[in-house]
Amino acid sequence: MSTFKCRVFFATLGGMENYIFANDTWKDRLLKRFVKYTAIWSESDGNKADEGVFPSTERQWDFARELEKELKSLGMDQVVLTENCYVYGRLKASCGNGGTAASTDKGTSTKKESICFLAHMDTVDEVSGKNVKAKITKNEEGDTIITSDGTTLLGADDKAGVAEIMTALEYFKENPEIPHGEIEVLFSPDEETGHGMDKVPLELLKSKKAYTLDGGHIGEVEIECFNAWAAHIEFTGKATHTGDAKKSGMINANLMLANFLNQLPSTMRPETTEDREGFIAVMETSGSIASASCELLLRSFNMEEINREKEIIKNACADVEKTFGGIIDLTFKEQYLNMHDKIKESGSDVVDCLIAACKDCGVEPVFKPIRGGTDGSRLTEMGIPTPNIWTGGHNFHSKNEWASLNQMAKATDVVIRLNV
Repeated sequence: MSTFKCRVFFATLGGMENYIFANDTWKDRLLKRFVKYTAIWSESDGNKADEGVFPSTERQWDFARELEKELKSLGMDQVVLTENCYVYGRLKASCGNGGTAASTDKGTSTKKESICFLAHMDTVDEVSGKNVKAKITKNEEGDTIITSDGTTLLGADDKAGVAEIMTALEYFKENPEIPHGEIEVLFSPDEETGHGMDKVPLELLKSKKAYTLDGGHIGEVEIECFNAWAAHIEFTGKATHTGDAKKSGMINANLMLANFLNQLPSTMRPETTEDREGFIAVMETSGSIASASCELLLRSFNMEEINREKEIIKNACADVEKTFGGIIDLTFKEQYLNMHDKIKESGSDVVDCLIAACKDCGVEPVFKPIRGGTDGSRLTEMGIPTPNIWTGGHNFHSKNEWASLNQMAKATDVVIRLNV
């Protein structure tokens, strides 16, 4: 069914009536909520996050407090803003008569299990997320396209996901006749820095399965992601007067760094790889004659390739030390692991339920690996299987980022359908 026209339809599954929305009134609410969120500056800071600052920026609290206020205004049964800037909300299960499942007679309460939905509040720090001015354009296909003015990113990653979850909650609260299971939501800081689950309040979560809304094109669902490691390398040279450098044995750490970078295979860069190919990404460099450093990301869908990437880096470091002298200090750090095996091992129906919900909403799910990761990747490692659902955002982490309202509405449909 088209999401472009007003519609309310009923489906009978397991003897329960279910309602899914995608009408113009609710799409307009979704759009206004999303645009409001994009105007809130919530950019994180990767360097501060790596230093242990959490959340890495004070401005993420602004978005967190706004979401806390909205959840309370929706009349959620529990709302918590934690000391570490996570926003948690819980909506009790409903039998569909306007009351909660707990207050109904035996046999009439909903049997749907509790589900948690997650999205992150921060935007990436590589492109400014300050003073975002959203532009709204209707296209010839009947869709509404949202972009920035071209001077900043838009923030669809992941404010589209936040808006979709919040709109689904609002829908349930305004339609108490619809039966649904218990719903938990968790909005996290610092996902873009790789630290989004560092201080996750697991003690609040009752759900045994969850879904992140942090994907892209409509229909794309993800149960597989990169294995992710980071490498920090310090190059220590020997500073002397440049006029006396040969005699005094100068060792230029800048040149050590440059030589190292030149040894990394050009075929293993992010810009030369795609699909299931892994990469080594040079994220940041700095230096002087006395010392230089670089930050690398290692990514692959299998650990064998991660180990090969580590060997490439180790060998290049050894060669630079042999050629230049000086000292090199190399540190690897695990960030997250491919969630595929853990989801498979969980024995949960989390994937089957997602497939069914997509099809019930008229969307054929397309499984593709994430060339990145989500908070769900780490939550899966912690024992709660968490696939990723599209949000309708595109060209993330760039000034060309945009979002499709029709695709956002369909993602909201799926959130609702998973709960009824």
